[in-house]
Amino acid sequence: MKHFKNACMLLILWNLITFIFMGIDKEKAKKGAWRISEKTLLCCSFLMGAVGCGAGMLVFHHKTQKWKFRLMIPSALVENALVVGISLWWITK
Repeated sequence: MKHFKNACMLLILWNLITFIFMGIDKEKAKKGAWRISEKTLLCCSFLMGAVGCGAGMLVFHHKTQKWKFRLMIPSALVENALVVGISLWWITK
């Protein structure tokens, strides 16, 4: 059970980080400064950070018009859910 709790905390932390990345990138876009690449943001999503990235899209209104993000973030959410579901199934079997 301890490992499960640690894994949940890491997942929450990672999603918080991806959320912050979206906020930082939005601010940088407003200022015309160096940006976090779309590839990095999407990779973070598919590496279990889709909830944070999706929340960042909604809260910061960032990347909401980009077709890649409108398509890939829901796909990443499905992928993340499958990974969590399969992991839980594997742990409890």
